[in-house]
Amino acid sequence: MEIENSTVVKEFILLGLTQSQNIQLLVFVLVLIFYLIILPGNFLIIVTIKSDPALTAPLYFFLGNLAFLDASYSFIVAPRMLVDFLSEKKVISYRDCITQLFFLHFLGGGEGLLLVVMAFDRYIAICRPLHYSTVMNPRACYALLLALWLGGFIHSIIQVALILRLPFCGPNQLENFFCDVPQVIKLACTDTFVVELLMVSNSGLLTLLCFLGLLASYSVIVCRVRGSSSEGKNKALSTCTTHVIIILLMFGPAIFIYTRPFKTFPADKVVSFFHTVIFPLMNPVIYTLRNQEVKSSMKRLLSRHVFC
Repeated sequence: MEIENSTVVKEFILLGLTQSQNIQLLVFVLVLIFYLIILPGNFLIIVTIKSDPALTAPLYFFLGNLAFLDASYSFIVAPRMLVDFLSEKKVISYRDCITQLFFLHFLGGGEGLLLVVMAFDRYIAICRPLHYSTVMNPRACYALLLALWLGGFIHSIIQVALILRLPFCGPNQLENFFCDVPQVIKLACTDTFVVELLMVSNSGLLTLLCFLGLLASYSVIVCRVRGSSSEGKNKALSTCTTHVIIILLMFGPAIFIYTRPFKTFPADKVVSFFHTVIFPLMNPVIYTLRNQEVKSSMKRLLSRHVFC
């Protein structure tokens, strides 16, 4: 009840991705086709890893969780955006807005930490191969998985707690197609300088530090691999290259959105669109297309069900 009494605004009007009906229709069709093709692929990755006894290594365990996180993340923004494309009035209630914001940062924060865990896994596998089975045992993998989910929750609950303390009593038009911290904060009826600073520290600084740490770790791994003469050199380089691609897709837009003062830029909506709708579904698929073991297992799984 205290939350309701602290704000007069009960709903927000989403101004959407674009005001052009033709562009909205085009984006609607493209996103729908993209979902119908890519989303089942993400679930196929999860089923393949779960059903193949040969894919029990920590690398595939974390890949399956990446596919699950990305598939879940894609349900936060895109379905409502597709519905809004067909609606004249794009409205979201205050509670639904806060809920969307919570899960956006909960799953997004968890995925960022998962990429850190996957980098640690590759570092141990390549730079400390004799200790790999000891360090990355099943118990440690589940502990790391629990830690990243907890980390994502803590990151998100801080965001939500700061926003719930803000009064909203005036304008209610969000300059976006979903609820996110930068746009919601700008509608508060109070000075938000301190809150913005805390938000940038919580989201932007942590994102930037994780990104730089991941690039540094993979640089060490690549240097180590290039200096070796093992027969698994090309495979290790391919895996690391794929991880770096996913890191750039994940952290690039996030850094652009959260590591600067909350001011509006022309590219904000486009970057947010790719960050919340397109890239999450692409990440596991990109990884799988460069992983021969998963591709082979997927083909066997499909052939068994097609010919049965």
